[in-house]
Amino acid sequence: MAATSKTPRIQRALALTDEGYRGLRRAIAACTLTNLALMVPFALTVMVFGAVLMRLTGDEADWGGLWGLFAAGAVGLVVVFLCARNDYRRTYVTAYRETEATRMALAEHLRRLPMSFFNQRDLSELTENLMGDVSSRESLMSSTIPQLVASCVSTAVVCAMLGFFEWRLALCVFVTLPVALGIVLAARQHERRLFERQTKARLAASAQLMDYIEGIRDIRACRQVGARSKPMRAALGTLRDLAMKVELAVDVCVSAATTVLQAGVGITVFVGTMLLSGGEADVLTLLMFLLIVSRVYGPITSILSQLPNLLSLSGRTARLRALAEEPVAAGSGDAAGLGERSIELRDVRFSYDGNGDEVLCGVSFTMEPGTVTALVGPSGSGKSTVAKLVARFFSPSSGAICAGGVDLAGLDEESWLRNVSVVFQDVTLFDDTVMENIRMGRAGASDEEVLAAARAAHCEEFVDRMPEGWGTRLGENGARLSGGERQRISIARALLKDAPVVLLDEATSSLDPENETLVQDALSRLCAGKTVLVIAHRLRTVAGADSIVVLDRGRVAERGTHAELMAAGGLYARLVRIQQQSLGWSL
Repeated sequence: MAATSKTPRIQRALALTDEGYRGLRRAIAACTLTNLALMVPFALTVMVFGAVLMRLTGDEADWGGLWGLFAAGAVGLVVVFLCARNDYRRTYVTAYRETEATRMALAEHLRRLPMSFFNQRDLSELTENLMGDVSSRESLMSSTIPQLVASCVSTAVVCAMLGFFEWRLALCVFVTLPVALGIVLAARQHERRLFERQTKARLAASAQLMDYIEGIRDIRACRQVGARSKPMRAALGTLRDLAMKVELAVDVCVSAATTVLQAGVGITVFVGTMLLSGGEADVLTLLMFLLIVSRVYGPITSILSQLPNLLSLSGRTARLRALAEEPVAAGSGDAAGLGERSIELRDVRFSYDGNGDEVLCGVSFTMEPGTVTALVGPSGSGKSTVAKLVARFFSPSSGAICAGGVDLAGLDEESWLRNVSVVFQDVTLFDDTVMENIRMGRAGASDEEVLAAARAAHCEEFVDRMPEGWGTRLGENGARLSGGERQRISIARALLKDAPVVLLDEATSSLDPENETLVQDALSRLCAGKTVLVIAHRLRTVAGADSIVVLDRGRVAERGTHAELMAAGGLYARLVRIQQQSLGWSL
């Protein structure tokens, strides 16, 4: 979908692939051929009327010629059918294939984008890009653009052919077409601005609806349903008002263009009558023009009703192009074997918005192979951010994270992630079976390997209770599972992946004692012999770590073993004392 200066203008305007552009050209040609083929019955009808008029005027009818016209009509029906079938294949089938190709290309492109991109885009906007915008373009490619262009071309061709019979009547048929198109083009800029405002309002309303639905439990629990829905009502009201403005503007434009276009019928009748009364045209010629003028404007008039979608296309395709041109994650180096080397953070600084307050301010430490490094500190000190940077979900604003002395920024993101297993507190599960959710850890793993990882993570204890066992679907984001069960699925994924680097971010913080014991046992199996970075608020769980790094306000405040840090009496020792005191708290 990437456009260049040599890309045809219509291809850039519609954000089409090369194959999609060729398909659109073929669709326009097919529709033009169909429109011209549909003129054949009218021509034959005129010829039949001519033969009948000869009989009425007393001339002898040419019955052989009439039978020839009927035979030609039968052949014409076959030709029209074949053209219509080809028309369908070239328009609808081509549009559907281009839609599939576009969505797959965008999905593949999204997979390669840096995680920072998703912090800046709302989910409703991305969904609208992949579904709404592409679907609108599909509708226009299949039932509007080819037919509109073909109708204009075929009308011009028919008028040129009619000019050989009577150029003045041919001009009457054609003259209103450019005027009607001029009205449409004159109103385009005003209507485009309205459509842009309507699109922004629709995205804002979608975001408010998603926010309302996702937070409905908390909203109802706090008895704030009425008050909390005010932003949603305001967004929907704005969308309603803009929709009414758009409809009014478009209806005025379409009505004016249609009236001017249909005026061609009256002009043709008036001029034809004048020519007939003056003896400059015969009845048969006038009849032919009246039949054709009643047919030629029909397709254009029907397509004008779809003008709103056509005018809004530029904004939609602009968003598609912008999404397709988002720069992918930098780096192309191979990370094979680097996960088994030391990982070093060198004066790492990071800000989520790129130029705001820094979350990390010059963090430096090293994780040696086969050791456990714990990150502790107050909330908001940057612990989870460090884990995301090591996983290369984000890139440092400055400084470097190196594996075996190689800067991760120069590595292919997916190549590095093959070396990393991640178990975060918030687990993402898919509406698929238990087996397939675990198999996410390593695509292509056999059922035996998946079951072995699941048993090592103590998953069989709750899977056996499910109605369909390992084939049970988990619902949206694992809705059927508890927090502890979700964590064990996540650990089973990591066990199946068997990567040399393991990142644990609050993996047991919200579990009950029974689940915590099971999860900790599974984590012990996962971390054996690996380079582990663990984040935990429960400091007793990291007392045995090989190295403890204490973060405070984005900086390394202390570093050492549990014994060394307790002896130092600094921030770590204070946090430990506070947690020990909290153990005696009760209601």
